[in-house]
Amino acid sequence: MMPLRSSVSASVPNSKVKYSKLASTDEGYIDLQFKRSPPKIPYKAIALATVLFMIGTLLIVIGALLLAGYISKGGNERAIPVLIIGILVFLPGFYHLRIAYYASKGYRGYSYDDIPDFDD
Repeated sequence: MMPLRSSVSASVPNSKVKYSKLASTDEGYIDLQFKRSPPKIPYKAIALATVLFMIGTLLIVIGALLLAGYISKGGNERAIPVLIIGILVFLPGFYHLRIAYYASKGYRGYSYDDIPDFDD
C-alpha cells in the first residue's frame, strides 16, 4: 500500500492570490500578454557612444589639420595615424548614436535593443 500524500492547498492557509474566471469568449487570451513593455534605455552605452563620437571627431579634425599643415609641418607621418585612429573611434560612436536617436524618435526598425548594454 502506498503512503497518502498531503494536500498542498491544505498547508497554505489564506493565500493572498486572487483568482478570477476567464471569459469564455476570449479563447484564453488576455490583452495584457500582448502589451509591449516600455523599452529599457541603455544610458551607459549611449554615454560611451557619445564619448567615442566626440573623441573620434576631435582626432579626425586634428588629423586633417596636421595633413593640411596648419598645426605643424610634420607631414603625413603624424597625420595618417591620427586620422586612422579617429575614424576607428568615430564609426562605432556614430553608429550607436544614430540607432539611439532613431529609437528615441520611434522610427520603424530601430530599437534600444540593438545597442549593446553593459548591465548584463
